Amino acid sequence: MSSSDDEDGEDTELEQASKPVRQELDISSILKEGEPILVQVSKEPVYQKGAKLTTCFTLPGRFIVLMPNIPRIGISKKIEAKEERQRLKDLVHSQLPDGMGAIIRTTCEGRSAQEIGKDISFLVNIWSEISKKFANSDTKTVLHQDIDLPLQIVRDHLDNDVEAIISDSKESYDTIYKFVKQIAPEYTHKVKMYEGSTPLFTFYNIEDQIEQALERKVPLKSGGTLIIESTEAMTVIDVNTGKFTGKKSLEDTILKTNLEAAHQIVRQLRLRNIGGIIVIDFIDMSSSGNRQKLFKFFEKTLREQDKFQSVVLKVSEFGLVQMTRKRSGKTLVQELTVPCTTCHGYGFVPSLRTQAYIILRKINEHFHLNAPKAHSTIHLNPAVFEYVTHIEYNSILNLEKKYNTKITLSSSTNCPMASFTMSA
Repeated sequence: MSSSDDEDGEDTELEQASKPVRQELDISSILKEGEPILVQVSKEPVYQKGAKLTTCFTLPGRFIVLMPNIPRIGISKKIEAKEERQRLKDLVHSQLPDGMGAIIRTTCEGRSAQEIGKDISFLVNIWSEISKKFANSDTKTVLHQDIDLPLQIVRDHLDNDVEAIISDSKESYDTIYKFVKQIAPEYTHKVKMYEGSTPLFTFYNIEDQIEQALERKVPLKSGGTLIIESTEAMTVIDVNTGKFTGKKSLEDTILKTNLEAAHQIVRQLRLRNIGGIIVIDFIDMSSSGNRQKLFKFFEKTLREQDKFQSVVLKVSEFGLVQMTRKRSGKTLVQELTVPCTTCHGYGFVPSLRTQAYIILRKINEHFHLNAPKAHSTIHLNPAVFEYVTHIEYNSILNLEKKYNTKITLSSSTNCPMASFTMSA
């Protein structure tokens, strides 16, 4: 059973329907070797980590996330009014089957009992179908998959803030329209078919925006920049002032750049789908008041603009802000790129000088292991050929003397940088 990774991404508070009795359990008393169990993929494989599986199932809907085997009620922290929070908890609890729980999403705020009941009924029926299939299926069988990505986006993001859903494919338009008519008929007027002569991605400048979202350097309007570097363990973001000088003082310049950077960082986290541990090196500020102002602004922006759960620590002694953000599948870079076949994802290739020395050592090793003939022609990449003939030709003369052979160098465009071929 597979699932989308963003189904419970909202910052929520979970409350138990009934207090469990704590007891130590031996796994062997719960599961037996060879026994089939139903699991859900809660996270896709990332880097060297395999997929994460769970038996705490979740099924995302438009207003709630159903937890069919967890009797708890959770609610988004973005629903702040106490009366509304209590109304929604009572309403959802009264409509859930015994033994089931749910997370109340932000989109649930202000919804009627009928709308929420329809969502619950839809998800309960899905769970019922999954349970039936599990009882009659072989192991290693996919019993349920979440809806296609375009429909997931519509389900999770369609609200009053969305101006339009535009498609240039009649097939996609029909699919999305039918889906919206089913889950949110009041928004069907927002689904539109693009009929312009200019390609859709060109008209909205999508390709350039995707390209920019893959760059490590992000320009700020003030002239400053963000440098975003990701590893398996964490993402590091560095803030630089660039050419911005401000009008009042250096401290004014730094604060303005940091505030602009904080706003852009939240956008980049969402756009690039960055999760896990994130360390941000804002520009150092001497004023503790300004540091506090930056911290509060960053927290507020995350809370208002990012639906995924995050925890932010105050500025450290080294001037760093540490935070964690819930992972949600692959990052944009992982989705759209593959490791470089030349540097293998390292980000660097050996310099021309380094590669020339590698070649010279390989030639020496080849002559050492294989008695050279009276004359040998060595084919090199043009760049390496130029370097060796102009800078390291004495090394070739030394090889000729050492192995009593005549060496002719040849430039070949078919030869890779760090390699060579040899002929008599």
